[in-house]
Amino acid sequence: GCLRRLHTVYQSAELPETHRMLRQTCRDFAEKELMPLAAQLDKEHRFPAEQVKKMGGLGLLAMDVPEEYKGAGLDYLAYSIAVEEISRGCASTGVIISVNNSLYLGPILKFGSEEQKHKWIAPFTGGEKIGCFALSEPGNGSDAGAASTVARLDGDEWVLNGTKAWITNAWDASATVVFATTDKSLKHKGISAFLVPMPTAGLSLGKKEDKLGIRASSTANLIFEDCRIPKANLLGQLGMGFKIAMQTLDAGRIGIASQALGIAQAALDCAVDYAEKRMAFGSPITKLQAVQFKLADMAVALEGARLLTWRAAMLKDNGKPFTKEAAMAKLAASEAATAIAHQAIQILGGMGYVTEMPAERHYRDARITEIYEGTSEIQRLVIAGQLLKAYRS
Repeated sequence: GCLRRLHTVYQSAELPETHRMLRQTCRDFAEKELMPLAAQLDKEHRFPAEQVKKMGGLGLLAMDVPEEYKGAGLDYLAYSIAVEEISRGCASTGVIISVNNSLYLGPILKFGSEEQKHKWIAPFTGGEKIGCFALSEPGNGSDAGAASTVARLDGDEWVLNGTKAWITNAWDASATVVFATTDKSLKHKGISAFLVPMPTAGLSLGKKEDKLGIRASSTANLIFEDCRIPKANLLGQLGMGFKIAMQTLDAGRIGIASQALGIAQAALDCAVDYAEKRMAFGSPITKLQAVQFKLADMAVALEGARLLTWRAAMLKDNGKPFTKEAAMAKLAASEAATAIAHQAIQILGGMGYVTEMPAERHYRDARITEIYEGTSEIQRLVIAGQLLKAYRS
């Protein structure tokens, strides 16, 4: 019906066969396993453990990880497509897998030793265990170079002290990548990255945040009080933490852009489906020009953001620089999701405002995409910085 027709917006011919098959697999999974549960998961703030395990079985927890580390061995375009389709079914589930893929596994795959890859990647690919990423702090979110959490070497162990804030997957994770200052005099060049198992002595979790949206994913503080980890748990070289964080966020922004696309698509689906059935003045409201114009603007914003996201993913897959393009994708997709979810409620009218319909959930879920993994303001700074750098070179 109407929803199926809407998905001809992006034609199969645009994608390679592997990606088309993956998209269909993820879409079927989302429609059968996630859509019927999404409202309940949101209401109960419940982590979808069973569904995450099933997605692990489909390879969705470690999409671009090579098969030698038990990953799916696919590319970032495949990852983007999968996160969009899963997020269309449940935005919380979308961010759970995005964090595991991009923010947890990503930096270990790129900067970890062979030993670290086998130890910290392989057990986190099948859905039994997931990871998280601890960069933000209570006093510095966007200022990633101001890590107040400190790590000092004591014999053969690192001792961590400090608090990390807004950590997605915190309550459900079995390990985290933590950024801590190892040399304060070097400022951002004195930050290092560490691999910390969870739970572990000296690491406690703050309360689960009660959030506006993405409520089925846990968000909490990580509190380090003389938390001791082996010297071997340093990720990359000493002082490389800021570089690791920035490169990881570049890739992570493709994941959040894809999550935003899924929310936006779900909101547009909902709006079209309702507008085709809702009668006013003797006809479906899709006959009204005011509604048609809204739908047209929503579709243009969504399609433009999707193409930007796929472009960023393909640049990454081809080994080309993609910092600017990932920031553009994240900015465009998150702002499109917010705008589309807003207009979906307007088209539904009073029905859009009640929890009986998913439109209000999409509206709540969309909002965070403009904030986490770099606010819209940070994306604009990144884009302008890259643009000016190119002009000056």
